Amino acid sequence: MTDLTAIKSQARKAAFARRKQAYAMHKPGVAGHLSEVLAGYRGVQLSGYMPIRTEIDPLPAMAEATAHGMVGVPVIQGDGLPLKFSRWLPDGVLRDGPFGAKVPEVDDFFEPEILIVPLVAFDASGGRLGYGGGFYDRTLEGLRAKRPTLAIGFAFDAQQAEDLPLEATDQPLDMLITESRVLQFTG
Repeated sequence: MTDLTAIKSQARKAAFARRKQAYAMHKPGVAGHLSEVLAGYRGVQLSGYMPIRTEIDPLPAMAEATAHGMVGVPVIQGDGLPLKFSRWLPDGVLRDGPFGAKVPEVDDFFEPEILIVPLVAFDASGGRLGYGGGFYDRTLEGLRAKRPTLAIGFAFDAQQAEDLPLEATDQPLDMLITESRVLQFTG
């Protein structure tokens, strides 16, 4: 294990503990700011995610967005591959996907222009620490090479950290939304 790998592992462990505590204390309405931001992008194709374990829940905001445009969720294609995004509907039939996240029963793939990104930790300048598989980094790099793609991190306030161990391949967030605030970053 390299030093950076060990440092990232320790940072994830600490962040998971903070997220677990925030999740246990959260109240309804945590997606309110996310809904407000997405209202400004009506009709733009976007992807959210199906929350697992102690992730903050974007589903209410995603459900509202389906009234105005296509909304999808990520579908893992395999190790080392970018994500694909399949159309999601609030009452759509789902199946089990990798890592416990549900995915649509029938794949209807598209390329979103906005990605609501789950994370383990974030910093004040738009850095994001994910789960370590690199799925979102590969995906954002590929999408951003084709056209502007907005990456919106969604997390609890408690997931903010200082001095995240980031690498050159880590794709930055354009915006971060928590239960209490909206942060915008400039590149």
